[in-house]
Amino acid sequence: MQRIIFYAGLLLLLVTKPFILQAQEDNEEVAEQLVELGKETMRATQALEIAKEQFVQAADLDPDNIEANWLAGEYIQRTSNKDRSVKYFKRVLELDADYRFDVLYWIGRGYQYGYDFSNALEFYQRYYDKLYSDVNYRGMDKVSVKETEKKIEEAKNGIEFMANPMNFSIVNVGSSINSPMPDYGPVLNEDETIMIFTTRRKDGNLNQDVFEDNFPYEDIFISYKKDGQWTEARNIGDAINTPFHDSNLALSADGDDLYIYMDENEGDIYVSSRIDDSTWSEPEPLSDAINSLNYNEKSISISPDKSIMFFSSNRPGGFGGDDIYYATKNERGEWSRSRNLGPVINTEYNEDGPFIDYDGKTLYFSSNGRGGMGGYDLFKVEYDSIEDAWSEPVNLGYPINTPDDDIYFVSTKDGERGYYASIREDGMGFTDIYMVTIPENLDEQLVAMNSDNNVAEEKNGEIDTPPVVEEPTEVIEPDPEPEPEVISPVQLVVATFAEGAPVNARVRLTKKDDNTVVAVGTKQPGVYVSSLTPEQPTDYILSAEYPGYVFKNVSVTIPAATSETQTITKTIDFQRASTGARGVLRNIYFKFDQAKLTDNSFNELNKLERMMAENPGIRVEIGGHTDNIGSASYNKDLSKRRAMAVVNYLIDKGIDPSRLTAVGYGEERPLASNDDERDGRELNRRVEFTIIK
Repeated sequence: MQRIIFYAGLLLLLVTKPFILQAQEDNEEVAEQLVELGKETMRATQALEIAKEQFVQAADLDPDNIEANWLAGEYIQRTSNKDRSVKYFKRVLELDADYRFDVLYWIGRGYQYGYDFSNALEFYQRYYDKLYSDVNYRGMDKVSVKETEKKIEEAKNGIEFMANPMNFSIVNVGSSINSPMPDYGPVLNEDETIMIFTTRRKDGNLNQDVFEDNFPYEDIFISYKKDGQWTEARNIGDAINTPFHDSNLALSADGDDLYIYMDENEGDIYVSSRIDDSTWSEPEPLSDAINSLNYNEKSISISPDKSIMFFSSNRPGGFGGDDIYYATKNERGEWSRSRNLGPVINTEYNEDGPFIDYDGKTLYFSSNGRGGMGGYDLFKVEYDSIEDAWSEPVNLGYPINTPDDDIYFVSTKDGERGYYASIREDGMGFTDIYMVTIPENLDEQLVAMNSDNNVAEEKNGEIDTPPVVEEPTEVIEPDPEPEPEVISPVQLVVATFAEGAPVNARVRLTKKDDNTVVAVGTKQPGVYVSSLTPEQPTDYILSAEYPGYVFKNVSVTIPAATSETQTITKTIDFQRASTGARGVLRNIYFKFDQAKLTDNSFNELNKLERMMAENPGIRVEIGGHTDNIGSASYNKDLSKRRAMAVVNYLIDKGIDPSRLTAVGYGEERPLASNDDERDGRELNRRVEFTIIK
């Protein structure tokens, strides 16, 4: 009854909040009320997202409320968009540097989540120095020296990884699979015709209620690939799903056995067999060779021939945390006693998410304890049957790894693609499922990335190889071959300014057609350089963001690299995010003659959402525009519906509807002549945003 009363009061306050805020002259008092409301939200529920919004509103209303700022930063890091915590933690530092002993550490964490590893390293180092200047401090708000050293290492790794990105193409699989709610844990059969994954969406969920965190319960969904496209995902059915949490773990290569996680016995692995295309058997627990008593098993992978099983567990006898184990099937079809994979793979921290590739010797897994860039990182290791040993694990690098958790990667049979879930700029909501195109020369890239360490080891060694003396032989000189043409990389130089002064912006460069990330190095403050060697003219998207200013997304065509030196210069002048500032959302797309956003639009729209979230005082008009094909009245209606599609997307991402206005201008405000398609009508079909307050 108390919870029902609480929810009724919460709903009343949320409905009346705009009126309260308009009538309330003392923002400090309202901020205090919101802080207390956020605390009550957490006492009554575990609705982190709701509590976070209440603390953020309080801190934005009263920037001098130190508790509101601390709680806003803390809960942002406990939920999503974790890098946004920096603003609130830095306010705490400015208001009272002694409010929390570890505030410098948490500022570093925020910068790390935002890929700003240089600033993260600075604040981690400052906190590290503070630890040694006050060695006797024993408060609960102290992060240990060991953990701080680990974060310093991650920040250094992040700088190196981002300077040398792997050539992965990482693409969101789209709205037929992903939803605005968390979607994760993709598994596939060897034909890549079935995808099964876990989601917390409401549509299609067997339980229309929500869990205590205010998200729907986990359910398992399935999609089929037809004509090269994934069909609309649907609930896999009540033979597998229950009214409570249900999540998948693995699918056998033939697609007949689905392994799922259940909360029984502290967490066990069950298996269900496919009866036909739409029917599955009741899940049964695996044998006690896999499932342990009173300990957790939460991920699994089975070899294509179903003879070897890899899984993670926190059972006693490991190296610490979750370890990866394996078991083999004997001649009677029974699983042998499981064994730990050993210290080459397992660490004192956590290893999870194993996936044995179709070659039977390559194992992918995730670890948060072996030199990553933050959270869980994906690693690759190979088994040498002659040596009966695993190779040293290799980090898959950036961009497949991020400062957050990257885990549960699965590969296709041909080794050309992989799938996993991640939080990225072009996501629809929380975690989304992505397809990774694996470059042919991945192993070469990984070796090159780690070559510096190998060279260092060779130099430190004491190997003395005697010279080899050979008898002289007559040498016949071959005809000289023509010198190959030396290709000179194209240099892209980007300069970023705000108010006429150079600024250190967040600059990203990605290939337009497949989202491959390109390295961008800092030449000097406000100047960035990228070296590219395309074989033919190639389109890229250059994005730049700077706090308090309007983001920029610019299309750049890089010419084919030749023997001649070529330099492309781009200057970005940021406009302050204040009344009158405007921008064109050029990289959002609608289906022909429709107002439904396509999947390619999310990256651009998420930058607009970020700008509005970081500048909570602004209001924005979304204006839709068309060319002059069709009647004026139809075009005006279509442009209004497209503007509303953008508004609704931003609202779904958490932007207050009162801060958004949709207007359809139709063909009234062309940017160019409608007489030409490429340089005219195409430019006129657009959506713009204007800051109106």
